[in-house]
Amino acid sequence: MRRPISNRQKMINLMYLVLMAMLAINVSSDVLDGFSLVDEGLNRSKENASSQNAAIYQTIADAMERNPEKTREWYDKAQYVRNLSDSLYSLAESLKWEIVREADGRDGNIHDIVNRENLEAATHVMLSPTTGRGQELFEAINRYRETVTSMVDDEQMRSIITANLSTNVPKKVTTLGRNWQQYMFENTPVIAAVTLLSKLQNDVRSAEGEILHQLVANIDMKDVRVNEINAFVIPNAQTIVRGNRFTADIVMAAVDTTARPDIYIGNTLLRNSNGHYETVCNATGDFTLRGYLVMKNKDGEEIRRNFSRQYTVVEPTATVSADLMNVLYAGYDNPISISVPGVPQTAVSATMTNGTLRQTSAGHYIAKPARVGEKVDITVFSNHSGTSQQMAMFSFQVRKLPEPTPYISVADEAGNSDYYRGGSIGKSQLLSATRIEAAVDDGILHIPFRVLGFEMVFFDNMGNAVPLNSDGAGISAQQKETVRKLSRGKRFYISRLTAIGPDGIERKLNTSMEVIIR
Repeated sequence: MRRPISNRQKMINLMYLVLMAMLAINVSSDVLDGFSLVDEGLNRSKENASSQNAAIYQTIADAMERNPEKTREWYDKAQYVRNLSDSLYSLAESLKWEIVREADGRDGNIHDIVNRENLEAATHVMLSPTTGRGQELFEAINRYRETVTSMVDDEQMRSIITANLSTNVPKKVTTLGRNWQQYMFENTPVIAAVTLLSKLQNDVRSAEGEILHQLVANIDMKDVRVNEINAFVIPNAQTIVRGNRFTADIVMAAVDTTARPDIYIGNTLLRNSNGHYETVCNATGDFTLRGYLVMKNKDGEEIRRNFSRQYTVVEPTATVSADLMNVLYAGYDNPISISVPGVPQTAVSATMTNGTLRQTSAGHYIAKPARVGEKVDITVFSNHSGTSQQMAMFSFQVRKLPEPTPYISVADEAGNSDYYRGGSIGKSQLLSATRIEAAVDDGILHIPFRVLGFEMVFFDNMGNAVPLNSDGAGISAQQKETVRKLSRGKRFYISRLTAIGPDGIERKLNTSMEVIIR
């Protein structure tokens, strides 16, 4: 005869199935998270490039104000480059918003994409037969590339710009018969399409910057603003994962290309004529790259400019979130941990909707939701840079605490405390107990409930049920006396339990215990 599967084994089997589903979900989630990280890095890079370009525009504008006759030609070209670059940059920006709103609705936000995995939005926006804008973007990139490369004298830089803004489709079996816009956006997830457009914006600002540097080189900067020569450190990133390389280009604005400055890291001369610095990051923490530049002007005077740049090295890290487990219990102190890679715990804060969030120690919090059925949003902020910046928002479902299981605290044969939940028990063990208890206990959580009352149901010699009520959670004297009179093999039931949990909700438990005297 086949033995039936126990409820416990059924639960274990179900947990395995949930785990396998979680693993499948996490593979996709990690890929999407990777695109988000790349997009964030590209956005920081293009913001830095935009700031540097703005400084050069201001330099040219100052030169124009002081010497219009000498500077007008280069000023007009700079304005032409600015308008050309802003036009393509704005087109890419508008396409990002259009794709995200196609996926998330008219309230979609490129900085907080909900349906990152959506494969149809980019295809519709870019490749729709009637309204698709892929051809428009393709032609705009080609026009921009041809125009800006014609303004660059350096052959190597011209090749780099051409490669970055290329619209050629790689010759692969999977690309046969597909044009550039199909290759880039057909069945592409929303977050990937946004990242591709961010890369385009970054390439536009980079090409714009190269042309501006060339325009500035045609102006005698010493005649215009000799007292504002400064040193700059341009890093590949300011937060580095331990084991990766920190790379930075160290330059001096308005330097004569025929007289390169000497570069010192600390007090050590950098044996590199192009100002490229690189070091392996083997330790975590906050670091500062310091040094100075030395050069001579046409009068032989030595000019020294100090520089410094902070950067952070962090441990390799990844965050995996299982959507099926994002649950908090209403009215209960749910422990949670919050961290931001690269940011000290003392600089991390968080807020919560539908309840209260209380910090217990660095990185550890107690979340206590108020209402069942209404989700909780926990928003995490970083104060690392001196200003509060939102880093992420996590949503949790709120449920009522599950029904507790009644039990009796007894001592086993070795004298150790044990939980009795029904079945055979010695009379002496049972008589030593004073009360009935209840708790949600799955081996990980142990959430006690306060028992308000219960009933013991005995049977007389005629088989009639004889119910006896308790004294609250305590076993009454009448109940104990009846137990004392029971002979071996006799049974009775503990049922109709009423208990109240930490959420303040009173419950009548459907569970009953069968007690057999041995």
